[in-house]
Amino acid sequence: MALTHEKPPTMLSHGQLPYPRGTLVTDVETERTGELQGVIEERTKDGDRVVSRTAFIRPRGGGVEWEAPFTRIRPADGNG
Repeated sequence: MALTHEKPPTMLSHGQLPYPRGTLVTDVETERTGELQGVIEERTKDGDRVVSRTAFIRPRGGGVEWEAPFTRIRPADGNG
């Protein structure tokens, strides 16, 4: 009999921003730079353990927003 691993029930919520909204950040994997718009956290329902964090970034001056794992964003050079 094969073992199955069920994912525990989770919920999504707005997470705490690592930098103020609008801060210029770089997605270090894609090297794209844009303004931080928000963070969404996925947490377990029964322990409130963080499963994942996703940052939402928009190009400076407008354009299509993209998402990146929280761990891939850093303040852009020149952010002071």
